[in-house]
This record gives sequence, C-alpha cells and structure tokens, in this order.
Amino acid sequence: MSGHSKFANIKHKKEKNDAAKGKIFTIIGREIAVAVKEGGPDPANNFKLAQVITKAKANNMPNDTIERGIKKAAGDVGNVNYKYVTYEGYGPGGIAIIVDALTDNQNRTAANIRNAFTKGQGSIGTPGCVSFMFDKKGQIIIDKEECSMEADDLMMIALDAGAGDFSEEEDSFEILTDPDSFDEVNKALSEAGIAMISAEVTMIPQNYVDLTDEAAVKNLQKTLDLLDDDDDVQAVYHNWNE
Repeated sequence: MSGHSKFANIKHKKEKNDAAKGKIFTIIGREIAVAVKEGGPDPANNFKLAQVITKAKANNMPNDTIERGIKKAAGDVGNVNYKYVTYEGYGPGGIAIIVDALTDNQNRTAANIRNAFTKGQGSIGTPGCVSFMFDKKGQIIIDKEECSMEADDLMMIALDAGAGDFSEEEDSFEILTDPDSFDEVNKALSEAGIAMISAEVTMIPQNYVDLTDEAAVKNLQKTLDLLDDDDDVQAVYHNWNE
C-alpha cells in the first residue's frame, strides 16, 4: 500500500466500532505478554517491548492500560504460551498475502487461516513463497491535519534520526526506516511532539497488483475480512493496489 492508501485504511479502521478497538487492544496485549516473557518488563532494555508500546500508543491505548499489561505479563511469565506463526499464500489474481498470527493453538489458527484463503478462492503456499516480494521496514504515518510542522522541517527531523525515506501524500506524510532505525526515528518524532496515526515495523510490497475483475475483488475482500475478524491474526500484508 502507498502512504495515502495506508493512511486511508488506518482512518477506516479507526472509525470502526468499539468491538474493533477491543480486538486491537487484545492483539497488542498479547504482544506485550510475549515481549515481556522474551526480554523482561523494562522497555529501555527490551527493544521488542519498546516497539509494542509504540504501536499501542499509535492505536490510542491508554498509558495505564499499557502499564497494567506489562505488570500482569511480568507476574505471569510462566503462563504465557503464545507463539508467533506466519502464513504465506495467494489470493485471486495472484495477489500475495502474508499473515502474522500469535496463537496458543496452532491447529486452530492454521485451520481458520486456510479457510479464509479457500473461501476467497485463494490458497496457502509454502514458507517464503511470497515474502521475497516484500521489504521489512519501519513505517510511520502522520495525518497532515494533526501536524502543524512544515513538511521540510518534519523531513529533516526524520532523516537526521536515521529515516531512509520521506514522502508526502494528499492527506498524510509517510516515513520509512530500516527496522533497526525505527525506534530512534519514532523517539525523535515523539520528542518533537509529532502525533503519529501509525508507527510500526511492517512488510511493504516491492510492487503492487491491480485487480479489475469484480469477482476477484469480492473474493479477495472476503479473505481479508475473514482474516481481520480472526482474533489470532496480528497483521495482514498484501500487494493489492486497492
């Protein structure tokens, strides 16, 4: 997705009902638990936890909710049994799809994700079958309406902190970083008082594919909706040019 399309999708998701927000908080809560289990409760010494906290704040999760999640995870480390799993496959028209999930039951998750692909006339592939078409990047999206800073000044803050690319869209600014530079760039923007509508390490397609067949579009949307509704699914990446 381009910066503008990514921005539009984020705005759309933020306008969904409270149930959708509840799912986002559940997803982030699981990520906090796993991050604490792997690296401890101090974000200063746990890069993964720091990234999850950034994601939580970008999704308007209250600070006290974040802190409670960290404390709960720190006191319950032995009972955290979630595992990250990734699935790759194709939707109609050869659209490449990557699904990241965090689950305590791989059999259930695998069946649900396979079902989502099948119902949309797609298919699950082998590991690596589509991931080579994507680049792992830190991506920060800023709503122009919420940013009073001039574009050039914003760009310089980002680039000076280590960002690799800065682009201006109709409604937003998009900043891309290497995954290792993401935390520093995010920190610099936060310290400058910049409100970010999204800040995460993500998978960005190298090329985008258009779908002109209405049936293919309908089927692909069916797959994406089913994945979005699955509580185990953390993120979905695809190269459809929506």
